[in-house]
Amino acid sequence: MLAVHLVSSFFSKLQEDPTKKVDRFLYAMCLHDDQLSDISTRFQAEMKKGLSAESNAAAAVKMLPTHVRCTPDGSETGQFLALDLGGSKFKVLQVKVREGMRMRRGGVEMEEKTYPIPRELLEGRGAELFGHVSESLKDFLHEKNISLEKKHPLAFTFSFPCEQSTLDRGLLLSWSKTYRARGLQGKDVVQVLREAIDKTGGMHIEVLAMVNDTVAAMMTCGFEDRYCEVGLIIGTGTNACYMEELCHVDLVEGDEGRMCVNTEWGAFGDDGALNDYITEFDRDVDAASNNPGKQIFEKMVSGMYLGELVRLVVLKMATLGILFEGHVSDALRTKGKITTAHVAAMEEYKNGLKNTRGILMDLDLTPSPDDCVAVQHVSTIVSFRSSNLVAAGLAAILTRIKNNRNLRTFRMTVGVDGTVYKTHPQYPKRLHKVLQRLLPECQVRFVLSHSGSSKGAALVTAVAQRLASQKRKVDETLSPFRLSSEQLQLVKARMRAGLEAGLKREGPSEVKMLPSFLYSPPDGTEHGQYLALDLGGTNFKVMLVNFRKGLHQSSQVLHKIYTMPLEIMQGTGDELFDHIAECVSDFLDYMGIKNDRLPAGFTFPFPCEQTAIDTCKLVSWTKGFKATDCEGNDVVSMLREAIKRRNEVELDIAAVVNDTVGTMMSGTYEDPQCEIGLIAGTGTNVCYMEELKNIKKTGQKKGPMEREEGKSGREENKQEDGTNGETEQEKADIQKMCINTEWGGLGDYGSLDDIITPSDVEVDHNSINPGKQRFEKLTSGMYLGEVVRQTLLDLTRAGLLFRGHVTETLKTPGIFQTKYLSQIESDRLALLQVRSILQGLGLDSTCDDSIIVKEVCEAVSRRAAQLCGAGMAAVVDKIRENRGLDHLNVTVGVDGTLYKHHPHFSEVLQETARVLAPQCNVTFLPSEDGSGKGAALITALTRRREEM
Repeated sequence: MLAVHLVSSFFSKLQEDPTKKVDRFLYAMCLHDDQLSDISTRFQAEMKKGLSAESNAAAAVKMLPTHVRCTPDGSETGQFLALDLGGSKFKVLQVKVREGMRMRRGGVEMEEKTYPIPRELLEGRGAELFGHVSESLKDFLHEKNISLEKKHPLAFTFSFPCEQSTLDRGLLLSWSKTYRARGLQGKDVVQVLREAIDKTGGMHIEVLAMVNDTVAAMMTCGFEDRYCEVGLIIGTGTNACYMEELCHVDLVEGDEGRMCVNTEWGAFGDDGALNDYITEFDRDVDAASNNPGKQIFEKMVSGMYLGELVRLVVLKMATLGILFEGHVSDALRTKGKITTAHVAAMEEYKNGLKNTRGILMDLDLTPSPDDCVAVQHVSTIVSFRSSNLVAAGLAAILTRIKNNRNLRTFRMTVGVDGTVYKTHPQYPKRLHKVLQRLLPECQVRFVLSHSGSSKGAALVTAVAQRLASQKRKVDETLSPFRLSSEQLQLVKARMRAGLEAGLKREGPSEVKMLPSFLYSPPDGTEHGQYLALDLGGTNFKVMLVNFRKGLHQSSQVLHKIYTMPLEIMQGTGDELFDHIAECVSDFLDYMGIKNDRLPAGFTFPFPCEQTAIDTCKLVSWTKGFKATDCEGNDVVSMLREAIKRRNEVELDIAAVVNDTVGTMMSGTYEDPQCEIGLIAGTGTNVCYMEELKNIKKTGQKKGPMEREEGKSGREENKQEDGTNGETEQEKADIQKMCINTEWGGLGDYGSLDDIITPSDVEVDHNSINPGKQRFEKLTSGMYLGEVVRQTLLDLTRAGLLFRGHVTETLKTPGIFQTKYLSQIESDRLALLQVRSILQGLGLDSTCDDSIIVKEVCEAVSRRAAQLCGAGMAAVVDKIRENRGLDHLNVTVGVDGTLYKHHPHFSEVLQETARVLAPQCNVTFLPSEDGSGKGAALITALTRRREEM
C-alpha cells in the first residue's frame, strides 16, 4: 500500500496532462520509426526462414503456399457456391461472376445467408461441426431454389492455418480464435467437408478450391484492381498474404511464375523474435488465452485482444492510483468487459470522450474528466501500436516484393478486410501514414474488400477454371510442335530416303547431296599462311590462318568481321561480290599484306553444284540472300571478276567449300574420327564422308584438287566413275568423298507436311523463297524467332495472351529475333526478366503471359533440336551401314550460334540422336571459326597435293 501511495502522490504532484501520464506509463508501447524498421527487418528474416525447405519446420511464420497462382484478369465468368467458415457464424453464398466486368459495379452478384454455429460445436467433434455446415448448405439451396440435380462448383473459405499441397487440399495445422473442434488437426478439411456433404446427401457439389480469408480478400480486390497482390486481414484475427516468386517457394515444385503465400503472420514472435517489444500486458493477455505462447503478434494487433489489452492497462493504472483515485470495480476486473468495439467508440473524433465516459460508468466507475482523457489515450496508444506493427509487417512484405522484382519504385494495391480496419475511425489513416514513412518508394493503395472472403473464394475458383481452360487451349496450340517418338522415327526415315535419293540422282530430290570434291582429311603436316573468306548469314568474315610447321593441330587465326547490309544481300550479284572484294582489300590493307598473293579458301554456305574444288554453281539462295544474276553461275568466277574490277589486290582462290564442309575439316584437324560437319545457326546443314562407290556419276570436269588448266598432265584422263583419271595408286587411296547434303531442303516436295504447323505455313509464305528449304525453316536460327512470333500472334488473337490485345509490334515480321529464345529459355533468367524482354518489344505482359511465351519458345526450339537430332541419326546410321559395322564411333564437328548459345538445343539434339541411333556413339565437337579455318585447311591440302 505504501508503494501505491507513493506512486499516487508522485503523479498528483506533477499535475501533468493526463495524456503525458499515460505516455510515461505506456512508453514501451509507443514505438518510433527506428523500432518499426527493426521489427520490419526481423519479419523479413522470418519470411525467408519460412520459405526455405531447410528452416520451415522450425519457423514461427510458416509462409504457407496456397496454390493460388494468379489474380483475376476480368475474363472470369461462371456461377459458384461459397462457404465462409472462420468466425462465430458462417455464410453460405451463391456468387455469379460476369465476364468482362472488371472495374464496373455489378461484375459480381451474390446471394447469401448467415448461419449461427452453436458453441458446443466449436468445441465438439469436428465431424459434427462439418455436418452442421453441410446441412446449412442444403438448406440454402432449398431456400434459394437452386437446383439439387445440377453440379455446382464450390469454393471454401477456411480462415485457419492449413498446409496446402493443392488448391483443393489442406491439412489443418492448428485452430485459432474460439475454435477447438476435436479430431481435425492434421486432417484434410476439404475431404472432411466432402464426406459431410456426401453424408447429408441430395446435393451434387464439387469442392474446387479452399482459401484463407486473407487470400480471398486479395482476390476480391484483384478483380477490381490488377495491381492488387497483397491481402490483409485486421479483424478478430490478423494475417497477410502476397504474391511471391515461385522460385523462392521451396515447398512447391517448379520455379516459374508466382504463387500466393499465406504468411500466417499472427505467429510472428512465437519463437521469441519480439520478446524485447512485449509488455507485461501482452504477457498477461497471452497467459489468460486459450493458446499461451502462440499467435503472439496476433495478440498484440488483432481485434480479439485490443479491448482486453486496454482493460488490463486501465486496471493496472487504477490499482496504482493513477486513475479513478485508486477505485477498482469488479466489472473492471472481469475479463472481456472492454471490447475492441469499445476501443473504436472511445476514439471517435467528436464523441470519443463522451463514449469513454459512458463505457467507464457501465463498468461501475466514476471517472473524472482527466480519467476519461487518460483512458481514451490508453485506447489510442494500444490501437496505434496495432496499426504500427501492421505497417511494419506490410513494409517487410512490400520490401520483399520490391527486391524480388529488382525495382526502385513501384505501385502496389493492398486488399483489406476485417472489423478493426472497417470500424475503427482512426485505424486506416494511421496505418497508411506510418507505412508511407517506412517505405516512401512504394505507392500503396488500400482497397476495402466487401464480402471479400466469400466473393474472393469464388474468384479463386473462377480463376482456377480460367487458367485450366487457358492451359488446355495453349496446349492444343502447341501440341503440333511436340513430336512423338514415332514422328521422330518417321523424320529419320524420310531423311534417310532423301539421302539415298540424292545420291542416286535419278530425278528431283529434296536432299541435294552435292559432291564437295574433298577426298582426304588433314594429316597434321599442313603449314603456311592462308586467307579464308567466310560468307555467313548477315556477316562476312576475312581470316588470316597460319598453320605452324611441325606443330600438329597448331594454328593461329586473325580475323575481321564485316556487316552484310540487307540491300547488298538482296541487290545485284555484282554489288554483292564488289562488296566482298572491298572487304577483302580492306582486310589485307589492315594486316599489311596487300601485296602478298596468298592462297585463299572461300566458304560459301549455299547449295552449289561443284565440278571441282575451286568451281561451283549456285543452285539457290538461302538464309535471306536474294542477289540477282547469281543462281546458275560460278560464284568463284564472280568473285575473281569483282577482285579484278577493283584492281587493288591479287587473290589466288584455291578452293570453295560449304561452311559445313569447312566445319568438318576443322574438326578433323583436332579429331581424326570427325567425319561429319553440322551447322546449326542462322541456317542448318550437314556434310559427311560418303563411300565413293555410292556416289553416282557426277559429271565433273577436273580431278580432285587439281591445278588450273595447263598445269595438270592428266586432263585427257577424265572419267565418269568418280575417280576422275587418277592413277591406280590414287584410286586405291580414294575411297570416300565429302558430301554436302543440303538437308535444309527436306520437305520441299511435301515429305514433312504432316508435322508442319499453321505458324510454319505463315513463316514460309512470308519468306523470300516460299516452298523452299522447309526443313531449314523448322530448325534454323533465321526462322525460329518468326515461328514463335506467329504462334504468339495466334494465341493473342485467341485471347490467350496479352489480354487479347494485338499490338503493331507483334504484327511486325522479324521483331522477335531468335536470340530472344536463348535468353527467355535461360535457366538463370527469372520471369521478371522475361517480362522485361517482352516489354522491350512493346509487349505489356503479365507474369502468366511470360510463362506462356516461355512455353512457346521451348516448344519451338525443342522441336528444332529434335528434328536436327533425327536427321543426324539418319546420317550416322547410314555411315554405319555403309561400312557393315554393328557399332560406329564417330565425331561431328559442329558450329553455329543456335548450337553454341541456346541453353538446351545441343542437349536435346544429342539426346535425340542417341535414342534414334542406339548403335552409334556420336561425339559432338564444337568448333571455333570452324568453317573459315576449314576452308584454309582445304586450301592447304590443295596446295600440298599440287606440290606432290
